[in-house]
Amino acid sequence: METLKTLTLTALIAAAPALAMANVSLGDKLGTDEAAIRSAMEAQGYVVEEIEFEDDEIEVELAKDGVETELVLSKSDGVVTAIEMEEEDDD
Repeated sequence: METLKTLTLTALIAAAPALAMANVSLGDKLGTDEAAIRSAMEAQGYVVEEIEFEDDEIEVELAKDGVETELVLSKSDGVVTAIEMEEEDDD
């Protein structure tokens, strides 16, 4: 059990820099239309690269401080259901 606690703590410490850069969290409500989503994210300093409306979700691609972020929102209420972050390539 102690090993599991240590591994969990290690994983949290390793992920802390990426999490600290995220100004948006799971469960945040951003809106259900492009203007509301764009306004909410640009107010936090993100550059909105693309917003796609799929069957039951909204995918939002953003960039800030060299980190690309993809958000998945519920199409019905605009709540963030998933966040994926990765550093931008300089290629």
